[in-house]
Amino acid sequence: MDTINRRGFIKKGVAATAGSLFYTSNACAFPGFLIPQRKQVLGVALVGLGYYSTDLLAPALQQTKHCRLTGIVTGSPEKIPVWQRKYGIADKNVYNYQTMSDIANNPDIDVIYIVLPTGLHSEYAIKAAHTGKHVWCEKPMARTVAECTAMIEACRSNKVKLSIGYRMQHEPNTQTIIEWAKTKPYGKILTVKAEAGYYDGRSNHWKQKKAMGGGAMYDMGVYPLNAARYSIGEEPVAVTARHETNRPEIYHEVDETTYFSLEFPGGARANCATSFGKGMNELRIDCEKGWYELQPFQSYSGIRGRTSDGKALNKTIPNQQAHQMDNDALSIINDKPMLVPGEEGLRDIRVVEAVYKAASTGEKITIGKT
Repeated sequence: MDTINRRGFIKKGVAATAGSLFYTSNACAFPGFLIPQRKQVLGVALVGLGYYSTDLLAPALQQTKHCRLTGIVTGSPEKIPVWQRKYGIADKNVYNYQTMSDIANNPDIDVIYIVLPTGLHSEYAIKAAHTGKHVWCEKPMARTVAECTAMIEACRSNKVKLSIGYRMQHEPNTQTIIEWAKTKPYGKILTVKAEAGYYDGRSNHWKQKKAMGGGAMYDMGVYPLNAARYSIGEEPVAVTARHETNRPEIYHEVDETTYFSLEFPGGARANCATSFGKGMNELRIDCEKGWYELQPFQSYSGIRGRTSDGKALNKTIPNQQAHQMDNDALSIINDKPMLVPGEEGLRDIRVVEAVYKAASTGEKITIGKT
């Protein structure tokens, strides 16, 4: 291979695999040249250092095989030394919301994980995409279909991958439920019951503010909504819904409890509930020839279930968040589709918008296709 062709080959190779590379010498193939190899461990920067990042994602990143915590983005300077001492984060990998765009020039960071209030997801996911880094975003994806669409387009135009943090779709018992929606071992699926909620005693939190994307339906409601969709394996075509509150002095901007029923094209129906005012954590699928359930179905650990013929659904994994992030990292490393791409998050938000419309009008709302 002559010098010009050899340089051209290497240049094309670098362009084709840019984004998740390190370089290593390969004297046998091309003496004196550095050949690009895909990284096997990706650097992750967490954007927003609230509860979920502090108590769950950062510790989980210490258990991953294909990720490591290399950067942070925060608007709280007092948190920086605490995180640096605990996780050994270098000064050059610390950013605030105004300097976040500089991550574009940082080879230590391959993925930017958006862990902010829902109302900020779209803005910062788009900023992340423009750095040329891959984007992970917590659920729910955003407030509106328009915001979700903008996120997807920003990632597509910047040639980076986008994943939404639906950890349950990575969980092994849930994956069994998803598979059964296809194989139907208990016959045709007739009804689904899906409920997720907890009592939130706070009175001045972003989840109680409409502008920040608060409300039970956005926060906890996407669990039963997503579960109904993956348990039946179809997209809902219509919804009825109603809101309820026992604390109007707190929940006057957003919903405290929401009940919603989904109709599916194959005839199945899902009866769902979500709440910040009461505990609930159940998924049950009734079929022509039996039933199966998970209870709890969306806790951080201990997912378990059973079937009408006595089978146990009790597979375990050490850490859900670590498992999710490793799966997403491998999708990047191997250039494979994300298990939960942006389009999946968008499908849920399309239904969420219909739920709120149904609750406000008292009418059945037809859900358009994505």
